[in-house]
Amino acid sequence: MILPIVAYGDPILRKKGSLVQKDHDGLEMLIESMFETMYESHGVGLAAPQINKSINLFILDTSPFEDEKYPNLKKVFINAEILEESGEKWEYEEGCLSIPHIRENVNRKPSILIKYQDENFDVIEESFDGIAARVIQHEYDHIKGILFIDHITEFKKRLLKNKLLNISKGNIDVSYKMRFPTLR
Repeated sequence: MILPIVAYGDPILRKKGSLVQKDHDGLEMLIESMFETMYESHGVGLAAPQINKSINLFILDTSPFEDEKYPNLKKVFINAEILEESGEKWEYEEGCLSIPHIRENVNRKPSILIKYQDENFDVIEESFDGIAARVIQHEYDHIKGILFIDHITEFKKRLLKNKLLNISKGNIDVSYKMRFPTLR
């Protein structure tokens, strides 16, 4: 089922997600719906707060970036915790389904070590580099109530103020279903 993406300005995007229990009602269907929603919206990652669920869950599929340097990665992350970020920060342009039509350069460390549970609740500790690490960091931020625009300068944020206000008011055209905070 395709779910609406929560737009910038909704308070749920600023909440920390709660831990997901093994007996979470409808979790398998929720994960399936998140993948459908992400693909329909042409995203590479989606966090539960973006579909109005304040829980520690995100998914990703980096196939649009796939080449020999960046192999494809399709995963479910439940109750994730980044244990370590390492390397010299590198700049890369990011966007977000909750903040459509805005893209900005964000500096992130290129390597991470993360502990999470998969969809079977098996505990995994794994390292990721490059684009995979960046997408994970971006989605991980969502479950901590952080948005990619929180990583840009105050000057750039001021320049984006009117665009962000328009998104929060629903004054934007997107090709996917959205839920706007001021239109609830």
